Amino acid sequence: MSLLLFLILTLLGFLLTVSALVFVIGPIMVLNPRRRGEEFYRERGLPTSPAQLRLPYEYFHFLASDGISRLSAWFIPAPNAHATVICLHGVGDNKMSGLLLAKVLHGHGFNVLMYDSRAHGESGGRYCTYGYHEKHDVQIAIYEVQKKFTTGKIGLFGTSMGAAIALQAAGIEPRIAAVAAEASFATLREITVDYQKRLMRLPWHFLRNISMKRSEAIAHFRHREVSPLEAVKNIRVPVFFIHGMNDTFIKHEYSEQMYAAAGEPKELWLVEGANHNNVHDIGGAAYEERIVRFFKTHLS
Repeated sequence: MSLLLFLILTLLGFLLTVSALVFVIGPIMVLNPRRRGEEFYRERGLPTSPAQLRLPYEYFHFLASDGISRLSAWFIPAPNAHATVICLHGVGDNKMSGLLLAKVLHGHGFNVLMYDSRAHGESGGRYCTYGYHEKHDVQIAIYEVQKKFTTGKIGLFGTSMGAAIALQAAGIEPRIAAVAAEASFATLREITVDYQKRLMRLPWHFLRNISMKRSEAIAHFRHREVSPLEAVKNIRVPVFFIHGMNDTFIKHEYSEQMYAAAGEPKELWLVEGANHNNVHDIGGAAYEERIVRFFKTHLS
């Protein structure tokens, strides 16, 4: 056997092995992200319920848009509230992640609704689809909260996957009056290749395609349609894009692309020194002030 033939066969064997692994493991990683629990926040000295921050709240469930999955929610009412902000968490995370911002918003007269996305936290649901189905869950959440409480105008705040869901929901839901999107990806196709390069050091798009085609068949969605970048073109309300300049998980250029595609009014804040998970910490008081000002301006 010639050396060239040996190398070709070796490469083919490697590609077949990697492809088989991606076909099996890829959909699990995409559709079933590991659920972050209460322990994560307790170990870091962070609150795990509104009560720990002396916030009044009502715990309730509502059905997702599939009519089957029960989503776990907290509603935090503010005295004489003029509007409600729905907070949407990132992939693998849960509603606890938004408690510190919820306290800030509540202190400025906003009701806050927080819920665990399908297949996250305490919520039901077998698969995560990054906004394809979840954007309709936001519509159900708005219906449920308006049915149960006096809400005023509705705003969305989302971080990471939650930001992507918020943008996709705002593209189809007229009851949403403003959106703040922190560290959103632009398209699911791009971000899965980014993650593949980081985890496997392999840039080939065909591996992404193998995994996503299988994921589509399992979870009944179309990954090409998971595109906040396309969604922002249909948004007719104010959007505030926020992104850490040092984010190595989701590139800040994605927020810049979406800002360029969005209509007015819009804002973009690239936070110097912030990565994917510490934008609030690095932004500090300015972060809180800018988000509060954005919602007060557009939800009054």
